[in-house]
Amino acid sequence: MRAYFLHPSDLRLELKETSAPQPAAGQLLVRVRAAGLNRGEFLRHGLTKPGAAKIGGTEGAGELPSGEKVMGRLPGSFAEYALMDAADAIPVPPHLSWEEAAAIPITFLVVYDMLVQQGNLQADEWLLVTGVSAGVGVAALLAAKALGAKVIGTSGSEEKLNRLKAMGLDVPIRTRSPDFSRQVLEATGGKGVDLAVNNVGGSMFAECIRCLGFEGGLATVGYVDGVMRSEIDIEALHSKRLRLFGVSNKNRNGAQRGVTVQGFTRDFLPLFASGKLKPVLDRVYDFKDLPEAKARMEANAHLGKLVVRNY
Repeated sequence: MRAYFLHPSDLRLELKETSAPQPAAGQLLVRVRAAGLNRGEFLRHGLTKPGAAKIGGTEGAGELPSGEKVMGRLPGSFAEYALMDAADAIPVPPHLSWEEAAAIPITFLVVYDMLVQQGNLQADEWLLVTGVSAGVGVAALLAAKALGAKVIGTSGSEEKLNRLKAMGLDVPIRTRSPDFSRQVLEATGGKGVDLAVNNVGGSMFAECIRCLGFEGGLATVGYVDGVMRSEIDIEALHSKRLRLFGVSNKNRNGAQRGVTVQGFTRDFLPLFASGKLKPVLDRVYDFKDLPEAKARMEANAHLGKLVVRNY
């Protein structure tokens, strides 16, 4: 089968012929029809571990030998075949295309984890998303609006913010700097937000703390800025009874991931099935053009998800 190997040393993709994987107990063999790209796998401090080159990709959608259509966490999805843990398999709603299905798993599972499981975001509450035009940022916006929340988002692109306003963004803030707390407090009548999503990294951490209201929560989901340290306002943490939590699958086992998959299937999958929630695709590339999709992601030119199709 054809597969793109990702070299950890320089994050280079290499297309090669290799053998199809063989499922072990508890695994499913998936004929991959489409795969989503995630920024974390193309960062030196992200999901790609040092060592020998391995088949890239972390999510996708495809067919089981039985013909059943599934989507989910799918390591090695930049290939014709990949293995999925049975606990990670999510049925694909009938009206979704392969490309749409491949754009859902990682981003929306992360969003479900941070907004619902850990964030407990409720209707009419305020959500702040830094880097709202990124894949997880757009998914957080869409899911929050489906839950009935109000959303403030930051981005350095006026054009992207205008497009996101059409998707329901309530308060757009054009900035790439940690200078937005005043605007956030004004938008919320001085109360601050109920939940903030730090989609950027350490450079935004302290400013996100300043944006939180009483009993607010801060979800750290990414660090594309490469800044891994930040100050923390202990007085604010104490007096406002703040909750700080991370959102990552890096060290979770299959059973822990399975709890999120079960919750997503129960609470979010019906929203996709009804059309109330739908992923935003930036561009779809043919399998041979995966390096072009990677370059677009690295240039931060996309809004929403980048997907490669393989059929």
